[in-house]
Amino acid sequence: MRESNVFHRRLDRELPRAVKAEGVYIYDEDGKRYLDASGGPICVNVGHGRSEIAEAVFRQMKEVAYVHGTMFTSAPVEELASALARHAPEGIDRFYFCSGGSEAVEAAVKLARQIHVAMGRPERYRLISRWQSYHGATMGALSYTGKPGMRAHFLPMLGDVVHIPPPYCLRCFYGLNYPACGLRCAHALEDAILLEGGHTISAFLAETVSGATLGAVVPPAGYYDVIAEICKEYGILLILDEVMSGMGRTGRWFGLEHFKVKPDLLIMGKGLGGGYFPISAVGCRGEHIEAIRERCGNFSHGHTYSHHAVAAAAGLEVVRIMEREDLVSEADRKGRILGELLESLKDHPNVGDTRGIGLMRAVEIVADKKTLKPFPRSAKTAERLYLHLLDSGILTYTCAGFAGGDGDALMLGPPYIIKEDELKDIVDGI
Repeated sequence: MRESNVFHRRLDRELPRAVKAEGVYIYDEDGKRYLDASGGPICVNVGHGRSEIAEAVFRQMKEVAYVHGTMFTSAPVEELASALARHAPEGIDRFYFCSGGSEAVEAAVKLARQIHVAMGRPERYRLISRWQSYHGATMGALSYTGKPGMRAHFLPMLGDVVHIPPPYCLRCFYGLNYPACGLRCAHALEDAILLEGGHTISAFLAETVSGATLGAVVPPAGYYDVIAEICKEYGILLILDEVMSGMGRTGRWFGLEHFKVKPDLLIMGKGLGGGYFPISAVGCRGEHIEAIRERCGNFSHGHTYSHHAVAAAAGLEVVRIMEREDLVSEADRKGRILGELLESLKDHPNVGDTRGIGLMRAVEIVADKKTLKPFPRSAKTAERLYLHLLDSGILTYTCAGFAGGDGDALMLGPPYIIKEDELKDIVDGI
């Protein structure tokens, strides 16, 4: 291991040093080229090395690099909010900008609580989320996250959050089959509400399409219809986490468009900055913000870098590129191609499933195809496959521990500008 004053999340291996990135490729200091098949952690959407974004950031830095969000607004912040309002579901027309997905999740949960306070429901403060979910690494977001392995070291410090089973039909928590199951996993929300006391529940938080904890699991048809109906019946706010599935990743601006569900709050990140600048956002219905304004005065939240002008300039240019180059449609078209290519892997004795939507895909690896028995976690199958592909110049994203602590998958989420022959290179490599 070379000497360094930096410590990374990965302490078990030395990381290559990147010196250049362009299009869908990253180059290290030894000249090796890597095809970025995962867009980092599924965040690089418009490709690497976009000079338009660098120029937009530089211009903004020269004009106004920083103003505090309680003292000033700025042109890119206002314009980015307007741009997002054009593409968000009807009614989501107010936006609060943060620096990352975890921050945005925490802001959304606090906002939900304050909405209830403003509406005269101060007894509502508890949250329901799902097992096998990921909502962030900060302490609050980790409390909402449903990945036991990630929570293990910090359990004594985590908040009181109720979790229900995810819509993971391949390994149904109830041992049922869709559609005969009657969407039992969705009705689990009502069970939890009745058990915990519905008058105390503030919100239900869910990844619209499950991300890296389950590996691009798309909920079955009708799931969100049931969820939305239950939330409405019990006066619970619906928060959809689209940090990974939003900003075109599923072939729609937001994954919720596939299910025609309308949340109260919408969380976005990752692709909002395209990998160029740390930025995330919480979208909210205008009537909720007006209620807070009238009855509370202010939203009791904030960070030093909330509503950062330079971050917003980067995000705005990402949105403009996506609009100009019709990249959401490209993600849809190329996602279908990638899905078809991945079908060719299904005959492999160790491929248990290929799944996903748009350019958000995963390949699940199993020890026994017939029974879907996973490899033991101790074998670190996903990590070994990742390193093998890394050696061959293909970057993927690992998912593990979703099958009773075992389970392995590789997740794919390349930039939307990827070419068809490059998609084939990815699948051939796997």
